[in-house]
Amino acid sequence: MLTILGFAMIATFLVLIMMKKMSPIAALVLIPALFCVAVGQGAKLGDYVIEGVGNLAPTAAMLMFAIVYFGVMIDVGLFDPIVRGILRFCKADPMRIVVGTAVLAAIVSLDGDGSTTFMITVSAMYPLYKRLKMSLVVMTGVAATANGVMNTLPWGGPTARAATALKLDAGDIFVPMIPALGVGLLAVLLLAVVLGRRERKRLGMLTLDEVLATGTATKTETVLVGAGGSGSDRTRKNSGGAGTGTDGDAAQNAGAETGGDEDGDGDEGFKGLDPDRATLRPRLYWFNAGLTVALLTAMIMELMPIPVLFLLGAALALTVNFPHMPDQRARIAAHADNVLNVSGMVFAAAVFTGVLSGTGMVQHMADWLVGAIPDGMGPHMAIVTGILSIPLTYFMSNDGFYFGVVPVLAEAGAAHGVSPLEIARASLVGQPLHMSSPLVPAVYVLVGMAKVEFGDHTRFTVKWAALTSLVVLCAGLLFGII
Repeated sequence: MLTILGFAMIATFLVLIMMKKMSPIAALVLIPALFCVAVGQGAKLGDYVIEGVGNLAPTAAMLMFAIVYFGVMIDVGLFDPIVRGILRFCKADPMRIVVGTAVLAAIVSLDGDGSTTFMITVSAMYPLYKRLKMSLVVMTGVAATANGVMNTLPWGGPTARAATALKLDAGDIFVPMIPALGVGLLAVLLLAVVLGRRERKRLGMLTLDEVLATGTATKTETVLVGAGGSGSDRTRKNSGGAGTGTDGDAAQNAGAETGGDEDGDGDEGFKGLDPDRATLRPRLYWFNAGLTVALLTAMIMELMPIPVLFLLGAALALTVNFPHMPDQRARIAAHADNVLNVSGMVFAAAVFTGVLSGTGMVQHMADWLVGAIPDGMGPHMAIVTGILSIPLTYFMSNDGFYFGVVPVLAEAGAAHGVSPLEIARASLVGQPLHMSSPLVPAVYVLVGMAKVEFGDHTRFTVKWAALTSLVVLCAGLLFGII
């Protein structure tokens, strides 16, 4: 019964948010509360919620101060050269910008923290997408999938959990997986090219100088003349980007299909390139750059807990860049909306995870799935683990999957001569999809900063992320790693 209710709770949540019948925060709180009562454990709801909040409180604190820190860095102009450099490198070509998003997300993911990756990536790329009228869910989808592949780094979390659960060396798990993960990263870049070409087709080629100087995107369209598309080509220019001229309806429809921005507030978010804003601190540029590098280095070296590092970093950044109290209050107020949305989402997710774990739904779901595996699949348990990791790491936390499910799968595989190392490597396959799970706090940073509805992000990203996971699995089988 708990198994059915567990799947029903997750399905209800996903359907409601993707259909936009409830906000993610309301769904994360009310749906698990309702199901907790349905299983007859309503009296323990408070205990489950407090336990869930306690587990995620450090994450919420880290996100609060990290958003303030990176918000201040945007205000003072730390990312302005990066934005301008990427725009000039991409030559205002939507395809190159999407590829640049994937590359930037993959590089920043080397720090092992998804929230930081998304904050830096969105900070740098959001202004470009807004001004060029590009689809924002393309940005969030590509960034999340690229980060998911890179999340398998030994210090990223999943590999360390698999090593701990099966008492293995993290290096023995990760190093042989590098070729398969490399193929997965290439798949993300190919996906970025495909999605970028779609954006290029929808928007056309854009003129860089006008984008930088006036904010008006000039689209060059190729119009086929003659019956059946034959004959000569002629070129014309339209001002205003997507939705302008004869292609307006088509552009609007394309934008709707991909979650494109249609609110017309392209100037919002492009302030990162405003050379006259009052918050710029050009004389402190190298101090801010050095502080950010030092902060990320300290995170990688684990000198202090991440929430403490961001708390100290935010306090120092505010004090040095804005020594006057009214200016500090203004900066905090400017980013309060993002802080409230993201931290609120994390605490709401704590209700969902608390009920899912406290009622025993997660354990019953895992046991049912493992028990459903036919005995004849025993010798192929590594493949089974890889396939199961795709949905399970989406519907479960990494802790629940690696400490609750993977050991059971490893025992079943060992009875048929399957090495625990193969099981551990296969368990990493689902990470590209995992990073878009509603149970991952970092994804709310991504959609919150990008101003994208979580349902839109989910509907757009899941299919591409699942496909990337399958590519990693197939590459692992091809190379004999799994």
